[in-house]
Amino acid sequence: MNLDETDERILKNLLVDARQSARQLALNLGLSTVTVLSRIKKLEKEKKIIQGYTAIIDHEKIGYSLTVIIEIIAKNDKVMDIENEIAKFENVCGVYDVTGSTDTIIIAKFKERKELSKFVKELATIPNVENTITHVVLNTTKEDFRLS
Repeated sequence: MNLDETDERILKNLLVDARQSARQLALNLGLSTVTVLSRIKKLEKEKKIIQGYTAIIDHEKIGYSLTVIIEIIAKNDKVMDIENEIAKFENVCGVYDVTGSTDTIIIAKFKERKELSKFVKELATIPNVENTITHVVLNTTKEDFRLS
């Protein structure tokens, strides 16, 4: 997908503050409001680069004090089926199909160990999950998926 410099500047500004109005964004970038609005609509609808707008929250402050990274080893070439099933769980933040000795990596957040324990046991019941390896995150130095 080819983006020109204007599209990139719009995206970078939205990553910093998606709540700013098109008028504010236009002023910051030295563009017209109409240009900014049409570019944003194109980035949303045609190019499907902007998929939504959300707030960045501190999960620990709302009770999600456990972050885990779980490796999954699948059997019978059913990786996609497993990943699609795992993606349905509400605590799951990311599901990644990876290279190496592990087939899938999951990042998930939990309020307490009981929830985590129940989740790991549920993973084991998904057909074709051969093994899981759970890593509990001790400290988070950076967690920000925005590129800038």
